[in-house]
Amino acid sequence: MMHGVRHRRMLRVAARSLAAAAALALAHAAWAAPAAREFQFSVIGHPLQHGRDEAALKRAIAEASQSDSSFIVTTGIKAANEPCSDKLYTQRHALLNESAQPMIVSLAGSDWSACLNSAGRSNAIERLNRLRELFYVDGESLGARRLAVTRLSSSAKFRSYAENAHWEYNKVLFATINLPANNNHYRPEAGRNSEFEDRLVANRAWLHRLFTLAERQKMHGIVLFSDGDPGVTAEEGFSLLSSFQTKQDGFAEVRKQIRTLAGKYKGKVLLIDAQRGAAGESAIQWRDNVGHLHTTADWAEVRVTPGAAALFTIKGGSAEAPQ
Repeated sequence: MMHGVRHRRMLRVAARSLAAAAALALAHAAWAAPAAREFQFSVIGHPLQHGRDEAALKRAIAEASQSDSSFIVTTGIKAANEPCSDKLYTQRHALLNESAQPMIVSLAGSDWSACLNSAGRSNAIERLNRLRELFYVDGESLGARRLAVTRLSSSAKFRSYAENAHWEYNKVLFATINLPANNNHYRPEAGRNSEFEDRLVANRAWLHRLFTLAERQKMHGIVLFSDGDPGVTAEEGFSLLSSFQTKQDGFAEVRKQIRTLAGKYKGKVLLIDAQRGAAGESAIQWRDNVGHLHTTADWAEVRVTPGAAALFTIKGGSAEAPQ
């Protein structure tokens, strides 16, 4: 009799152990390989460049808003030849805020870095701070539907840099980074290059945070949006100096850092900038796990398929093949 009771007790203990092990295995599987579905996002590639008027931007916003995109990222709110006025900034804020989809604004150099005051001197830092006050006042995107974002300004050490924001969507990390196209706003004049140097430190910390977060959360990929092209997929020894009348390549450090961090990261890294590039150049250019995309059209859609060999696919135009 005692033998039968002991046997039944052992069976119950074994059953509970098996159930606990199965639950633990399921929990581990859910953590290690979280389910993530396919989605797409839109990118507006600064259609105000090259002297075009606001109608091009309005059209791009309207068309992108009608797409099936989860969110829209636009780089640049004004052309270089438009005024750096509060009136224009406010007008563009209202226009972007009309988007039906969440709208994330990534700054371009033409928005602030070439601005001059009434005496003809650079007014870049003051105008950049004004844009921060108007466009980045809270932890949300613009648009009829809002998307929560985390800003670099949430860190006390980098309280000013609200334009750098990141958000997660279906196990992919997205982020904006302020890299103006005019040699990263490196100024060749004599004296301390304060804005460039301070932002270099902030961007260095920002990139480290992004890659650390992506590793910790086992993200499938990282997508960075900027104005300038830092040349991450170019050949070794590449320099952007030939494009600028200066002795320093303003993108050299960020290029080296992204390559170093990406080399240790298991996922894909895609950089999307607002420079037009060569005619017809609309495919993602890859170097190992780092990809680069010029926004050649006014706007484009990018499909994201977590778990697939081709994580990113360009939609529309002449580049609908897997990238």
